Amino acid sequence: MNLHLSLTPLISLLAGILILAVPRLLNYIVAIYLIVIGLVGLFGTGALR
Repeated sequence: MNLHLSLTPLISLLAGILILAVPRLLNYIVAIYLIVIGLVGLFGTGALR
């Protein structure tokens, strides 16, 4: 089993979680986007099929 983690999706996921900690309407939209991009980056698009 080979697990490859890159830094960009981790930063994106962390930024999304931190933005959710300080809620504002626009921040929710940005946070959801960052979390989704982070998860897709970590697990790849093959998990979505």
